[in-house]
Amino acid sequence: MGAAAPVLVPDVSSRDVRIAYSFTGADLLLFGAILYPGGRVPQGDRPAEIVVVVKGPPESIMVREKEKVAGIWVNADRMRYRSAPSFYAIASSRPLAAIVDDRTRAIYELGLGSLQLSPAAGTSAKDQARFAAGFVDLRRRAGLYREEPDAVEITDDVLYRATITIPARVPVGRFTAETFLIRDGRVLAAAVREIDIRKSGFERFVATAADQASVLYGLVAVILSVGFGWAAGTLWRRF
Repeated sequence: MGAAAPVLVPDVSSRDVRIAYSFTGADLLLFGAILYPGGRVPQGDRPAEIVVVVKGPPESIMVREKEKVAGIWVNADRMRYRSAPSFYAIASSRPLAAIVDDRTRAIYELGLGSLQLSPAAGTSAKDQARFAAGFVDLRRRAGLYREEPDAVEITDDVLYRATITIPARVPVGRFTAETFLIRDGRVLAAAVREIDIRKSGFERFVATAADQASVLYGLVAVILSVGFGWAAGTLWRRF
């Protein structure tokens, strides 16, 4: 991009989202401004568009395909993805198909159909497409993948804002919020902000204990289970 290219100044309403026992989800506000050279908004037939993408930390995941054999559903084929985003939400000022072409969407991974999921090698293109469609559909139904066209509001071609809903079952980790400025089908500017989503309170203590002291955590869990079972049995015999 040349020196005369516009600059994005993005921000988010919260860069530290904490998940407690009462967490039911959160609305993340992404907003910012477009700084044009000379402070003048370029005139033209097609105004600038904004696309915002929120991604969760990548993860390796195994996708299994179910097949009905003799009236019983069993695992049939499977595919491992080495690097799939644990959360993906995209909002745009207009539908993506009206903003950029297929090539640009693939380069910047704009849209659920353009995600680079990194499947294992040795799989045919047909199988990759089938598994990718199934995987995205599962994540979409779980609320972890979503597309929201016409969800970005642009004011006076300078200020923009969009709201992304973070579901209650969102994974924890370092998230990224990417903002793209697009005009005439070309990405003119891009900017990234980071968001930390982590557990707090007792949930954080349990997660830390399970990760850093797994053996002790397992022993305590077994002891507590036996203790609660014994207490329940004693109360049942008395009453």
